Amino acid sequence: MMNLQIKTAPAGHIKEARFSPYENNGGTVLAVAGKDYCVVAGDTRMSEGYSILSRDVAKLYQLNNTSILASSGMHADMVTLRKSLDYKIEQYRHRHHKEMMTPAIAQMLSNTLYFKRFFPYYTFNVLAGLDENGAGVVYGYDAIGSFESIPYCVTGTGSSLITSVLDNQVAFKTQMKNKAELSFDEVVDLVKDCMTAAGERDIFTGDSVDIAVITKDGIKYEKFALKKD
Repeated sequence: MMNLQIKTAPAGHIKEARFSPYENNGGTVLAVAGKDYCVVAGDTRMSEGYSILSRDVAKLYQLNNTSILASSGMHADMVTLRKSLDYKIEQYRHRHHKEMMTPAIAQMLSNTLYFKRFFPYYTFNVLAGLDENGAGVVYGYDAIGSFESIPYCVTGTGSSLITSVLDNQVAFKTQMKNKAELSFDEVVDLVKDCMTAAGERDIFTGDSVDIAVITKDGIKYEKFALKKD
């Protein structure tokens, strides 16, 4: 009969192996709602640690003619989430013979994220579009589907650098007497300034910015260059 001897590691030499299924690929996305428009933007850099994996990966995804999903976080989970939403929106289109409006997509996205709450999508989402009256709407989310309708939203690795700027220049929180309605051209210029500033301080935000302006006439896209280093 074989005599099995089990050797134990000496004290101080025990190693613990860990594995994380998540990877934050960085980047910043934001959206600003106006009276009859919505501006949404996201940079195109995809990183892993201190390495740049790609300089041209879109963080904006058009769901239909009036809605765009902007996401940062783990790219693989973004792709999976987009596929799930595409399927549900197409199913709605076949059943009801009409397009799903942005407020309905907002609730559907919340349900989709909450369904995965025990192993969440590692994505930080902003939904932008128009409601049934043609007014701009923006919805901000946490990882498991809690959401709210807000005038503007920023998420991602550069969010802390941009949020206070939008607090001042969109909501006029510190200068209410100067509050004014911004045109979408003014908002686009503001978004460019914000993303440029974030790219200077956040190494995960850079290369270029995809900007989309949503109106009743459709969606117009613009690409804006950022620093490459």
